[in-house]
Amino acid sequence: MNTRIFRTEVRDELLGIVREPTALFFSVLVPVAFFALFATMFGGDGGFGAESLATYGAFGVLSVVLINPGISLADARERGWLRVKRADGTPLGVMLSAKVTAALPYAIVTLAGITLVARLTAGPLDVPQVLRVIGVLILGALPFSLFSLAVGARFSLNAAISVLNALLIPSVILSGLWFPLEMLPTWLGDIAVYLPPYHLAQLALAQVEGGAVWGHVAYLVGTTIVGAIAAALAYRSAEV
Repeated sequence: MNTRIFRTEVRDELLGIVREPTALFFSVLVPVAFFALFATMFGGDGGFGAESLATYGAFGVLSVVLINPGISLADARERGWLRVKRADGTPLGVMLSAKVTAALPYAIVTLAGITLVARLTAGPLDVPQVLRVIGVLILGALPFSLFSLAVGARFSLNAAISVLNALLIPSVILSGLWFPLEMLPTWLGDIAVYLPPYHLAQLALAQVEGGAVWGHVAYLVGTTIVGAIAAALAYRSAEV
């Protein structure tokens, strides 16, 4: 029964995203366009390759996974759908999981667009390497969707949009996802190691350059635990 409900919830979520072309534009096309701009401006000696796919791709995934689930949940609350789902007994885990799952195809499309730009500007890419980076980014971004749901459960639609964007943009800049930390003041590098997006990008970058991964994995596991608790508490106390 839960599987059937889950499929229905995912289908409804996907249809809801498609019906909002503006949100789709900003969450999918804008990150790809920004990457193309940066690749043109700063990638003159060979373009942005797999390394930039790891770092900027982390921003592309977060722009979908951190934004869409929370906005969807806030919209469901305002429209009264959350009240309906509680009344008909839709399990909490099923509904929240569906909102996260529905965001993943758009995250994959975003990464595919960024990969295409990297291929056009940097030349041939190592396909297994690229697939590892994409896999790490998709799985590693899931904890951020939990914080998105926590925001969507506590704020109105307009407020959730503002809060989530206020979380996204500063964190990706301070984590070195737009520009290498070497280009920024030294004190920003000291802040970056405490930010989950930094660890997501470093975990993806390790698939290209090698290096230790378990510290980054542990940080993201801790982020998942905190995010799950925050999302569950926020949902259970949400005003419907």
